[in-house]
Amino acid sequence: MRDFLILKLHGPMQAWGEHTFEGLRPSANFPTRSGLLGLLGACIGIKRNDREQLQQLADSVGMAVRVDERRMSRRDGKSRTLRVVKMTDYHTVKDAREDYTGLKKHDTIQTWREYLYDAEFTVALWNQPDAALSFDELEAAIKRPLFTPYLGRRSCPLARPLFEARLKSSDVLEALKGIAPHGGTIYSEEKIGDRMKRVRNVPLIHQPRQFAGRNLYIHGGEHVSE
Repeated sequence: MRDFLILKLHGPMQAWGEHTFEGLRPSANFPTRSGLLGLLGACIGIKRNDREQLQQLADSVGMAVRVDERRMSRRDGKSRTLRVVKMTDYHTVKDAREDYTGLKKHDTIQTWREYLYDAEFTVALWNQPDAALSFDELEAAIKRPLFTPYLGRRSCPLARPLFEARLKSSDVLEALKGIAPHGGTIYSEEKIGDRMKRVRNVPLIHQPRQFAGRNLYIHGGEHVSE
């Protein structure tokens, strides 16, 4: 039996940014590894330039995300599944980053940012072998964050506390089985079946804004392509 930490990600808006240097800032359909590490790093109080601690955190945790199945009751007594809505917001940004090709420091640029509306996710975390960060430290930080955690962007606040449970289970599927709402698609770094997809959202800590790939195993529900 292994320890699992269960988190809930609820909020009116979420944005799990994918790698981009362009004006279009897309959001993945579920939390990325880089986004979740940023969320946990905020709870622990790791500064963005503390690469040693960021690497320790990245090496310490494995993760799985369940896209929670949301259902709404109808007048006829039946219920229907609510799909996550993705919308795009338009911004203009002054004093954009200097490394935008062809733009001067004080230029104003246009950006289009994607957000997920009314999405709900359940996250299962487990310790990797030889983890430098213990589950006790991580649990305490999640319950009492040092920096304010956001759901991907600062404009996406939490609607409830992150911590849901700490439990022992044989594997990640069993760990999530007992957590409501008991339905949805699970994307796990640990093998849980034969369905698999390849994503590129593993932050390379010593190479800013660079990402490596990882395999995600899929269980249940309907996989929604990016």
